[in-house]
Amino acid sequence: MAEKIYDIKNGEVITGSDFKRMVAGAYSEFLLEYENINELEKKEHPTYHGHPGTDILRTMGAAVMPLTDTEDDTIGGLARRVATAAILGARGNAGVVLSQILRGIAKGLLGKFTATSSEFGKAFQYGILYAQRVLPEEAEHPERPMVTAARAVAKGAYHAVRANLPILEILDAAVEAGRLPEHDGRELEVGEKIVLDFLCGCQNGLRGNFVSPSLSFTSGSNGSNAGLPNPKDDEVHPYCLTFRVKGTNADPNEVEEHLKDDASSIVLEQKRTQLMVHLHTAHPGAVIEQCLGLGSIHDLRMANMAEPHTMTAAHEPLMGVALLAIAHDEAHAEKLQESGANLIAMGGDDDPPSVGTLVNAAHSDLASSYVMVGDSPRLALVLSQVKRILGQRVEIVNVESVAEQVTAIRGFDKHLSAAANAERMRQRLTDK
Repeated sequence: MAEKIYDIKNGEVITGSDFKRMVAGAYSEFLLEYENINELEKKEHPTYHGHPGTDILRTMGAAVMPLTDTEDDTIGGLARRVATAAILGARGNAGVVLSQILRGIAKGLLGKFTATSSEFGKAFQYGILYAQRVLPEEAEHPERPMVTAARAVAKGAYHAVRANLPILEILDAAVEAGRLPEHDGRELEVGEKIVLDFLCGCQNGLRGNFVSPSLSFTSGSNGSNAGLPNPKDDEVHPYCLTFRVKGTNADPNEVEEHLKDDASSIVLEQKRTQLMVHLHTAHPGAVIEQCLGLGSIHDLRMANMAEPHTMTAAHEPLMGVALLAIAHDEAHAEKLQESGANLIAMGGDDDPPSVGTLVNAAHSDLASSYVMVGDSPRLALVLSQVKRILGQRVEIVNVESVAEQVTAIRGFDKHLSAAANAERMRQRLTDK
């Protein structure tokens, strides 16, 4: 194909409202295509039991939820909210890669009220860089085609970005590059299709051409339609808040009931006239405002759980180290508990645990540190994201099967550190 040469300049400004429509369009496109992505995965990998289309749809559903009631209208602020929700709401390996593309876009738009077409195109380059970083070095990783496709569309749109063409023309060039395998007579791979659907969705959203049920950006809309996954179910609470309320005799049970609409993982402890608060929320301002009437607030700390941070415990942990394992059904969970697991995260192929679910589990006061063991390669990138976020407080042991999972778990020793346990468990897998 002949290379296009552009020399046109434009004064287009992309606003937060434009970004909202693009994200809504991408979610809408995945609503249309997620089952086709699942079917394509079955054709490519008949023995693999994951559902990347569903994982991508639910990851995107988590990403759009912060836009339903936010008052922030800056493109940088909205992009950051979307990325934070996508990182914690990411399901499956494909969902993690998509969340990192959104994270990179947010990085490129950081601090911007609006963006030029060229700035937005360059932000997508950040997205590719972040997505590349989450993949292991081996060339045959199942999610590598997704990153390869992202690089290909960025390359296809390179001259349009450099010429600062309108964003729709940049997306046209990117979509055209994404369709090259089809033009060559080859069916798109799963990763290629995910990237192309994302771009087509952004394109349709920007034009206002929603070709499937779209999420209404009005408070109270649940976004469900004809049994499709409801994005409300994937809403995340990314901010961890801890503080003390002094000079209060409030009943902790009543306070919890009062806060539960805006928070989750609520832990309250009354100490004389002080109330110790530890919770997760998507609306820290609303929570703090509700607590102002209880007494004076002190020692307020807030962490964005989508970014690397140190866990804050509301109470002294009960254990030094705990073992968390992932089970796909109740029978599997019972077997893991019998083998020595302290915590179980439930999640089958249709409903795998999100990054946020596992981060929340590690935010409990059960232990100072955790060893997490998956059940197959389907969650390898999800677990690596949890490790990136929580650092040395969490060690990861990846396995190829349930049998390997049980073998690893039986090597756990509560008297050893998380790092020593992870090494011991990996050695058992090597020796078996």
